[in-house]
Amino acid sequence: MSEREAVWAAVARKRAIRRFTGQPLEPDHLRRILDAGRHAGSSKNSQPWAFIVVEDRATLRELGKVGPYAGHLAGAAVGIALVTPDPTTADAPLSVYWDLGQAAQNMMLVAWELGIGSVPATVYEPELAKRILGFPDGRHCEFLLSFGYPARPEDLTRPAKAGGRRALDDIVHRERW
Repeated sequence: MSEREAVWAAVARKRAIRRFTGQPLEPDHLRRILDAGRHAGSSKNSQPWAFIVVEDRATLRELGKVGPYAGHLAGAAVGIALVTPDPTTADAPLSVYWDLGQAAQNMMLVAWELGIGSVPATVYEPELAKRILGFPDGRHCEFLLSFGYPARPEDLTRPAKAGGRRALDDIVHRERW
């Protein structure tokens, strides 16, 4: 398989993994995941992100309470908080979410390549996230990522569910809607 084919395979086959083994991530794997985020493109090369790496089990359990769908953090080997300038301030560009999405996708695809599962979580309790993570005023954490070796390794490559994606013809419009 060529490098180009490998990229398509990663995009097409990556699955959200919410259940993990208790095994810690290899330090080189974690560094590679973080470096993938650092290499993401960003508007005007602003690189608006900072990453808070959480491996402490008690802290991960607390982070699992920042939103109704964040419970998977409690079982992850690593949680990574994606911290940006506060997007509600006048000096934070709207592109911050676009930039952050690119960084998150890079990290999750590299994790998949390494045999590590991942899934994002949205922060519904921003003050709780700030208290747990201790990031400074003027910063914001809207998303966290869970990483870990999957409890069921076959989940990394399980087939997509039938009907899981809308047909391309249903979402693509040419020239105009």
